[in-house]
Amino acid sequence: MTYFEDFAKVCSAIEHISGSLEITTNVSNFLKEVSDEELPIVTRFIMGHVFPVWSNKELGLGPNLLYSAISRTSSLPVKRIEELIKETGDVGLALEKAILCGKTHLSLFSESEQLSIKEVYLRFERISELSGKGSQDAKIKNLQYLFSQAKPTEIVYLSRLAIEEMRIGVGEGIVRNAIAEAFGVPSELVERGILLTNDSGLVAITAKKEGKEGLIKLGVMINRPLRMMLAQIGAGINETIKEMGHVAVEWKYDGARVQIHKNENDITIYSRKLEDVTSSLPDLVKSIRTNVLTNCVILDGEAVAIGKNNRPKPFQEILRRFRRKYDVSTTAIEIPLCLNLFDILYLNGDSLIDIPLIKRREKLEKVCDKSVVAKQIITDDPAVVESIYNEALAAGHEGVMLKNPGSPYSPGKRGKNWLKLKPIMETLDLVVIGGEWGEGRRTKFIGSYLLACRDPDTEKFLPIGRVATGITDEQLEDLTKLFKDLIILENGIHVDIEPKIVFEVAFEEIQKSPNYGSGYALRFPRLVNVRTDKSKEDADSIERIEQLYIRQKGR
Repeated sequence: MTYFEDFAKVCSAIEHISGSLEITTNVSNFLKEVSDEELPIVTRFIMGHVFPVWSNKELGLGPNLLYSAISRTSSLPVKRIEELIKETGDVGLALEKAILCGKTHLSLFSESEQLSIKEVYLRFERISELSGKGSQDAKIKNLQYLFSQAKPTEIVYLSRLAIEEMRIGVGEGIVRNAIAEAFGVPSELVERGILLTNDSGLVAITAKKEGKEGLIKLGVMINRPLRMMLAQIGAGINETIKEMGHVAVEWKYDGARVQIHKNENDITIYSRKLEDVTSSLPDLVKSIRTNVLTNCVILDGEAVAIGKNNRPKPFQEILRRFRRKYDVSTTAIEIPLCLNLFDILYLNGDSLIDIPLIKRREKLEKVCDKSVVAKQIITDDPAVVESIYNEALAAGHEGVMLKNPGSPYSPGKRGKNWLKLKPIMETLDLVVIGGEWGEGRRTKFIGSYLLACRDPDTEKFLPIGRVATGITDEQLEDLTKLFKDLIILENGIHVDIEPKIVFEVAFEEIQKSPNYGSGYALRFPRLVNVRTDKSKEDADSIERIEQLYIRQKGR
């Protein structure tokens, strides 16, 4: 049995290391020490995840619940805890200080009462199962139990885990390399396993017990969503045809991405964030039952909200459908969805991701009615592509997708095999990490938001600028409500926000800047959409910022 204190000590050591290789070795050594039962838990914990990314389980613990739990444990008022957070600038360190300052359980602590890693996980699992009347208080009591059993150093990482923000610089890249180093397997196979299963814990235990052979066997499974293949901005029609030869042309729908798992009569629909949204989309479920003519399949596509004029409704209307929990049938009538399927990843026991797109397309057309299959034309004629592009725009959609007909399906990868062409200003998907309260009539609202891109190695978020343009007064109110429970720290007009919400932001230019941690700043940023269909892991990376900067300078 491994104690949570051991985990806390490893995290504390990592926080004081700057080199990624040394961090990887520390993580690797700890993975080797824990038991088989603890390994999947630890692998997720070290990145700040309690459950697998694809799991329906969620803690639902915001800062307010966390502060209430530590207040009850330490006997300090919540106001004092908030002051400690302002002083330290870190939730974990502030709550550790609260325990040390308050009337605590520490004098009664004994070695026999030490928390184990498994006990922490089971308590978090219990919290995730609480819902309905009285659930908030029950969650606080469960947190209070953990805090009352923990040593001060453990409090730091318990509290960060509770809001799933470890902030120790361990991201998927480091965990991938640590698993490879710990169990002597190729990092490429570890990465493949993580992309296919969305569960680093499963990959770690597979690497330990079954080695290279076990990782090779990991594959696509029904009802376990895999990451969606991504597209990057194309340079142009002529350039793309020159590079690919023939291209598979499809409309780029102005909709929301869906991944559909059909297992006999059971149908599950996952959003781009791999959240189960089936209950909110009964019309899509009905369409799938009618038009998908096979027993066991995984499909990739786009759901589009169609208006009375037969044109796509605004993206925010689609998100209303995905978020709806009540009056679902009524909303389905108000905002009907149309399904456009463009890929098939799994069919009756066989993974299809490694076969060429052109072959996957043949199978897709065989098992789905043509009414739900996105139109596709393969051509090497720029004029044909131009015509399809104009048709898509005239129909109210975003442009076209140009795909390599010979390409495999690469989960979670953004590469040159899928390119998007659209006429609008370049946009970035950035995580909101802070904000400022407004002035004058906007004093009750957060008036501007601090944005950050993602460092894929450490999973840290690097500031790149603020956005206040493109936000209406109505949106200001809605956004303030959205972010209110995510505020971690307030200092005057400035707020630190838990990084969970993604903004799609347009801009005129990327500039070098020493004022932000990314080293870049956006010129004239403007809010385009709140991408609640995307997770913080979907945010654009610092590498993409650098690529765009180089491209715009013509270097």
